[in-house]
Amino acid sequence: EVQLQASGGGLVQAGGSLRVSCAASGFTFEDYSIGWFRQAPGKEREGVSCISPSDGDTWYANSVKGRFTISSDDRKNTLELQMNSLRPEDTAVYYCHAQRGRLSYWGQGTQVTVSS
Repeated sequence: EVQLQASGGGLVQAGGSLRVSCAASGFTFEDYSIGWFRQAPGKEREGVSCISPSDGDTWYANSVKGRFTISSDDRKNTLELQMNSLRPEDTAVYYCHAQRGRLSYWGQGTQVTVSS
């Protein structure tokens, strides 16, 4: 069964760092475009970052450029998002996502809270 399991969220002070992870089962990351979305209270879900494991091409939302780094490990079939210099406005539930053509899969999300 296809499954995405997000983990690593937590509470951190502004300026701190967190690393959220997503483990995939039932499919192989390298065949998909994979990435992270987030949803803050009262806001729409927005794209944060994505990567194409086949060629390593990445995309970042302007709000996180220079602070977040996305990576994938094809051997372990995991997706990572290293988040540095965190700000209170980064507070959200972070969801991992995989897309291939008409196929789309979502993880359950992990809460990231940044205190000021």
